[in-house]
Amino acid sequence: MVGLAVMVYRILIMGLPGSGKTTLSRELVKQLGTGVIWLNADAIREQYNDWDFSESGRLRQASRMRELADASAAKFVIADFVCPIPAMRDIYHAHSVVWVDTIESGRFADTNQIFVAPDHYDFRVTTQDAEPWAKKIVQNLLVGSDNQ
Repeated sequence: MVGLAVMVYRILIMGLPGSGKTTLSRELVKQLGTGVIWLNADAIREQYNDWDFSESGRLRQASRMRELADASAAKFVIADFVCPIPAMRDIYHAHSVVWVDTIESGRFADTNQIFVAPDHYDFRVTTQDAEPWAKKIVQNLLVGSDNQ
């Protein structure tokens, strides 16, 4: 709708376990400075004591991440989680998707089996050097989020 601004700009940092999502997220937080919160999926699962990795548990986690993001007063919310299936990505409904595609397989066989590469992403990170990638992403975010 014309004239309505996005209250919270949701950023999804997704990829297999061990691909570098958390390292990249940490660097993004550092470079964005104030007005940003970071939702790490493992920390959220621990907070809610919810270690259910069934499909319904994964969908519940995506809903929880979306609810926490939308309840935030921050300008940017970085959600760092595997998000292996498209339904989870649909639930979180990110304004920007960063696919950390740096490894062939992660440390969990069940996640590797269900992981579906995203059809849409704004950045595809292909190397594990977070600082330059974060710089590129931040430059794009600062321009893109102002136009939302």
